[in-house]
Amino acid sequence: MALFDSNLLSIITFLPLFGAIAVMGFERGNSPGARGFALFISGINFFLSLLLWHRFDANSANLQFVERASWIPSLGAQYLLGVDGISLFLVLLTTFLTVIVIVQSYSGVTDKVREYLAFMLALETAMLGALVAQDMLLFYMFWEAMLIPMYFLIGIFGGKNRVYATVKFFLFTMAGSVLMLVAILFLYFKAPTSVMRTFELAALTKNTLDLQTQRWLFLAFALSFAIKVPMFPVHTWLPDAHVEAPTGGSVILAGVLLKMGTYGFLRFAMPLFPRAAHEFLPVIAALAVIGIIYGALVSMVQKDMKKVVAYSSVSHLGFVMLGIAAMSTTAVSGAVYQMLNHGISTGALFLLVGVIYERRHTRSIKDFGGLAAVMPSYAMIFLLMALSSIGLPGLNGFIGEFLILAGTAKSHFLDPWRQLTSPSLLMSSLAHCGVLFAALGVILAAVYMLSMYRRIFFGKVMHPENHGLKDLSLREKLMFAPLIILVVVMGVLPQSILHPIDVSVQKVIADFEIANHAAARPTQEPQFHVLPSPPGTLLPQGSGIQLPHLQQQPIVPLPTPPTQNTGAVP
Repeated sequence: MALFDSNLLSIITFLPLFGAIAVMGFERGNSPGARGFALFISGINFFLSLLLWHRFDANSANLQFVERASWIPSLGAQYLLGVDGISLFLVLLTTFLTVIVIVQSYSGVTDKVREYLAFMLALETAMLGALVAQDMLLFYMFWEAMLIPMYFLIGIFGGKNRVYATVKFFLFTMAGSVLMLVAILFLYFKAPTSVMRTFELAALTKNTLDLQTQRWLFLAFALSFAIKVPMFPVHTWLPDAHVEAPTGGSVILAGVLLKMGTYGFLRFAMPLFPRAAHEFLPVIAALAVIGIIYGALVSMVQKDMKKVVAYSSVSHLGFVMLGIAAMSTTAVSGAVYQMLNHGISTGALFLLVGVIYERRHTRSIKDFGGLAAVMPSYAMIFLLMALSSIGLPGLNGFIGEFLILAGTAKSHFLDPWRQLTSPSLLMSSLAHCGVLFAALGVILAAVYMLSMYRRIFFGKVMHPENHGLKDLSLREKLMFAPLIILVVVMGVLPQSILHPIDVSVQKVIADFEIANHAAARPTQEPQFHVLPSPPGTLLPQGSGIQLPHLQQQPIVPLPTPPTQNTGAVP
């Protein structure tokens, strides 16, 4: 049992990979045995992740379940894993959605089943590894490994333009990854020669880099993560990848892969380069707001159901990035919560689009109408997930968006005027413009989502092909049942998830503020001591020093102590 507990993260991370290798031993074609085996492996892994949550100390902000072993001693690289309140629930989301997409494959994939399942399980290992890795070289290995299974999932099982979408996805993400690798290597070689070089994240955050160097390195990391989110204007690969990917690929892409970008900002970019990040926070917030509005407006004019959901991801993840850019506990906790919400509601919407595509082999909105009378169960679940995506109070989407907007409104990191002038109505209005425009994105989300719903489900059935459509099967209802439960429970009882997130987020923000305050202090502060003075001696008027209990004694600066030669190499 002790061996199991001390290696729980490794078991959760690599069990799907062993499953991917084993599933290739099943027969080719439409193999029920391969599906059953993959479902068993993914179900066990989800159970283990629930056990991880059960044993997690929600009141601790430190890394837990840490596993450390020497990996490449000559380079100082380690096999170092750990989770905190931020990564814990993303691990749970990953294992949960993998089970869902394997259940979906029973009707969604009918050829090359074992290959599809092997790629899906291998992708799960890569995603989990990226979430728990605490060594930068190990993280980069998992980060790049995610591209390979998704490349084949889109390229082999995608739509008619799958090759174009696959190449575009690969080139965009690879370009950003190369820059991040260069930045990681720079950090590695920048370590003082007096200490052993390492890729450990905690050690690299202690490197003392000048501001100009931090700026360049932060931009390298930020571009890689921004492409993965994706943020405006490097988002153009996402709609093509979503539309051409199979249903299961779209669910994993929206539910987990996109969160690697937002998680990367919070876990790596901000702690490694806090001073540069502080400077770029208003820029990130501005791009996030643009993405919110842009994604919503483009969604309003789409004619393909899948494209509507795809562009809505650009808008929703703009909210997540806005919360991270605010760097307040409320906003960042809301951003992490919104990552989970988006994975559930948008993943469910892609599944719903896949259900109707399997029956009609079209996703064009104009080919439907009046489906509420033909498929009432399908219509009810679609409405619930649409309302969740909009952010209806009482459902999960509302909690995340509300926390993000409330936390952003009181963020001092996004108020560049606060330190330059006294507060005023004008400055306050400028500081809150981002929140107002982001709130407009909530209204636009209701417009495009409810408009799509009206055109698909209300009115008369205009196309004869739609009269005979079958409603959800028992398997499909069971597939959606846990998603429905999560949408409601996370909307009315969020604290069990928010509390561990809050504890870890507070530590991240405290470290970020300490790093920026330390950089803002002068390198050598003058020291003062109090000398006796004759009665009646007062400090000069207008000095700005208000010390009533010391006004009878002037403050005199001490001489600066001489510099001692420590023998260190400058």
